[in-house]
Amino acid sequence: MSVVEEVSADRVRAHVEHITTQIPSRLAGSQNAQRMAQYSAAALSKEGIPARILEMPGLVSFPENAEMRVLAPVEIAIEANTLGHSLPTLADGIAGELLDVKSGAFHEYEGKDATGRITLSELSYHPARHEKQRISALMGASGCVMMNWGHAGNTAVPFGSVKPVWGNPTPETFKSEMATLPCVGIARSAGLKLRELLARGPVRVWFRANVENGWRPVEITVGEITGKSDDFVVVGGHQDSWPGPQATDNAAGNACIMELGRVFQQHRDKLRRGLVLGFWTGHETGTMVGSSWFVDRHWDRLREHAVAYLQIDQPACSGTTRWSASSNAELKRFHQNVEQRLLGNRPFAWRRAVKNGDASFFGLGVPMLAAQGAYAEEELKQTALANLGWWHHSLENTIDKLDFDYMAVHLKVYAGYLWELCTAVVLPFEFVSVAEQFIERLDQFAPAGEALDLVPVATRARTFAAAARKLDDCAQEWRARYEKGEQDEAAADILNDCMKRLSRTLIPLASTAKGAYGHDPYGYTPQGSMIPSLYDVPQLAKLPEGEARWMLETQLVRERNRVADAIDDCRRLIDETLATLA
Repeated sequence: MSVVEEVSADRVRAHVEHITTQIPSRLAGSQNAQRMAQYSAAALSKEGIPARILEMPGLVSFPENAEMRVLAPVEIAIEANTLGHSLPTLADGIAGELLDVKSGAFHEYEGKDATGRITLSELSYHPARHEKQRISALMGASGCVMMNWGHAGNTAVPFGSVKPVWGNPTPETFKSEMATLPCVGIARSAGLKLRELLARGPVRVWFRANVENGWRPVEITVGEITGKSDDFVVVGGHQDSWPGPQATDNAAGNACIMELGRVFQQHRDKLRRGLVLGFWTGHETGTMVGSSWFVDRHWDRLREHAVAYLQIDQPACSGTTRWSASSNAELKRFHQNVEQRLLGNRPFAWRRAVKNGDASFFGLGVPMLAAQGAYAEEELKQTALANLGWWHHSLENTIDKLDFDYMAVHLKVYAGYLWELCTAVVLPFEFVSVAEQFIERLDQFAPAGEALDLVPVATRARTFAAAARKLDDCAQEWRARYEKGEQDEAAADILNDCMKRLSRTLIPLASTAKGAYGHDPYGYTPQGSMIPSLYDVPQLAKLPEGEARWMLETQLVRERNRVADAIDDCRRLIDETLATLA
């Protein structure tokens, strides 16, 4: 039997049942979070997988119930939760006029004055809660109320965090990126009632936010299955959670990793590359403390030997029918081939990976893949884009919110991804798609970026694309040779080293604003687009001559130079690699 046939959804169910009933409310820094780390370590050790619990300090949050009332035009009490890392209010709370900013994105504020007002936004990931808070603060608001998603009658009161700083703060980011506003979450039914009132005139609200924010010891669990080489694939997901069972988020993901580890351990003698199993913490109340700590503290080894990162978070949510994958473009062709082979007639979709979830590997330059069941478009329209289920981050996240028949499909696809990544002689990457993304984005910038001389950068990207095509053709030729029995893997080693080095340069450029050695704030608006460091090019064209324009132009010229040099360096790397193989 192959690993795809050996993975068991029944074993996953058993783990989920134990976690949700015996270790609910796994908040980072709590005793239950420590018990969860011990459980995941024990589950791996039982299968013969060496496992360690690693402890680190984490700036985490313990939010409590909030209190909220409508003061005018009528008096109404509203059930609310304080959001993680909210600024606590004084005992008498805060009051203010409510301003509906819908999704909470920058464009929602056009023509509106948020100064001193309390914003009302709705849960979506465009932008995430963290970014809604940051934008509200920039616009001068005094507080935030965030309503849940789901159907109009959804009474589930959401938990969530609003801390923009990715991982533990530095002295700089503690000053510039921590949450600065009190924030509460309310049910969708309550939020829609507020919108009804706003449609008739001004609405004044009051709320009190209750939260304890501070440093606590937190734990991650790491297991490792060794392969024949020093290279390895990382598969990970967070093991902390909000109060309640939190079955889909992320007991299910943890159980999948345990089961994949069990099966791959049995086939370890066939693995060309090893498998590192990561159970992160501080995802929910610390904004990726655990995964970012792991990257920072294992940087040298990860940079040299990590080939890819598979994130498993919230698999097999009840009601999902499609398959949705997000990845860095060099992985797209590979994983879609796996999906086409294993999903049958089930539709699947792709989108470019952005830095959410535990995507702490972007700065490092390790390509990432995250995939799971997705809702049909009609279902999303009916539930206000509740792509993670109407119960997400609430006490309603119980085991019945999982589809274990679909879980079996998830396990097979995950096993298919990992098997190829761990056993392929030549890594299954391609870089023409990456080059095409750079070309498309630079061409979009061209009309507004004349002052930055972006045309030569786009030309360099086209030259890189031509080189990438030659590299992809060469890699395909060698894959065919190895399939026919070629034994000398020297060429594979050269190609694999080139591919890893290309990703190390291109991913921080394509997918981060800060680059390799920092982390963008969670949900940061520019980071959702290609080449985030050039996001403000269109804004430059709108600015008149003066201080604001000159400062922005100075910044963008420097970023332009970084992009140009990096693309050129990658083209040279390909040329040198192909010359070596000639």
